[in-house]
Amino acid sequence: MIRFGTGGWRAVIGDDFTRENIRRVAQGVAALMYEQGKTEKPVIIGYDRRFISNKSAEWIAEVLAGNGVQVLFLRRSAPTPLIMHTVKRQGFDFGLEVTASHNPAEYNGIKLIVEEGRDAPLETTARLEALIAALGEDDIKDIPFADAVAAGRISYIQNPFNDFLDDILSVMDIDAIRSRGLRILFDPMHGSGTYPLLVLLFTARCTVDLINSNKDAYFGGSMPAPSKQSLGDLTERVVDGGYDLGIAVDGDGDRLGIIDANGRYIDANEILCLLYYYLHEHKGWRGPAVRNLATTHMLDAIANSFGETCYEVPVGFKYISAKIDEVDAVLGGESSGGLTVRGHINGKDSIYAAVLFVEMLSVLGRTASELIDSLRERYGHYEMVEANLRFPAEAREEIHRAVMTRADYPDFGVELVRVNLEDGCKLYFADGSFVICRFSGTEPLLRIFAEAKTAAVAERYIATWRAELGL
Repeated sequence: MIRFGTGGWRAVIGDDFTRENIRRVAQGVAALMYEQGKTEKPVIIGYDRRFISNKSAEWIAEVLAGNGVQVLFLRRSAPTPLIMHTVKRQGFDFGLEVTASHNPAEYNGIKLIVEEGRDAPLETTARLEALIAALGEDDIKDIPFADAVAAGRISYIQNPFNDFLDDILSVMDIDAIRSRGLRILFDPMHGSGTYPLLVLLFTARCTVDLINSNKDAYFGGSMPAPSKQSLGDLTERVVDGGYDLGIAVDGDGDRLGIIDANGRYIDANEILCLLYYYLHEHKGWRGPAVRNLATTHMLDAIANSFGETCYEVPVGFKYISAKIDEVDAVLGGESSGGLTVRGHINGKDSIYAAVLFVEMLSVLGRTASELIDSLRERYGHYEMVEANLRFPAEAREEIHRAVMTRADYPDFGVELVRVNLEDGCKLYFADGSFVICRFSGTEPLLRIFAEAKTAAVAERYIATWRAELGL
């Protein structure tokens, strides 16, 4: 069965991510479009730099064209935020990006983007899954790519980055960035975020050097996710080269990692808190914040100090973007490295976030370490620890019952004040700390996140739950 999780359909190349299944997904999308009466507008198709991403995009285009759908195709790889921005700005109903985002190299996938440039909601992907499952062997219609181009059913989109880049530049304090003149080392992690961020930083007169910018199907043997573990090389090079900043984005350009001049890794929770504080206090953007269940509660403390609210939503950026619109939030984000701000796209965008981070450092004239330390002095320490656990497939139901249906929980050594079963199981403790256990929506993993005043306490929470589950 083809299933769409929080970040689209993702599968191991050669096992489930095959030409046959890719074509089935495309036929399902065509059927969905006809069912919804949304076949008049073109569909834009993008792809990242993973193995067979470009060919997979062509297979999708062939099927859509064979079903009478007009296709706009890119001549080069592009980050997911660009496809979301184009769908929103051009008023399209659908867009598709071939990507598995930050997943290991053996994965690829397809992300469905709907009107206003949003991640497809649960009801849409559920209907798409049903349409795909109902397909027979002879139901797929297609037309060879070259023939579809010749017939005008597939056309290449011209200058796809211009509007995206211009919209970001229009809201940035470029003069402040130019005046600061930061030296930046940029690691696109062999992904598709290189071009747009380079254009923006060069336009702002930053000095930028690149590492890991070549196309590599194995991502240099590392995970294409900007985590502390995967950015060791960037960290060393930033310090040794005397750079002011290191920037890393994931394989499809929607997650951000920062290395400060002293080699300190600034994690996604800290980036989110810093940018909310900056936008609210220094740029005058009034309004609440949004985070998912597995993201730092420091954001709540900052919002409360402003007389604002921080709203909590399930994991999945579709929930964050919807809540931003509902409450007119300044920004929303998640601990895995994605965020967006009011007025930008309805999905996470590391390109925008990276330039905004550079603007913040330029305007305030301080380092990232100095800024995060000042937040800790004011709001206290919030240390988050994460464990990603593999388990036998046959144990999933038993783990689900143990986590989701029990009335009692192991003793974590602190008073339990609330339980939330909206997305996995989150336990809130009297001292403001928490632990959450949930299945990944993109990989066969059980994820446990814990936050407390010290990393040792957070690690104890995780160890307690692992022991209870026998993992």
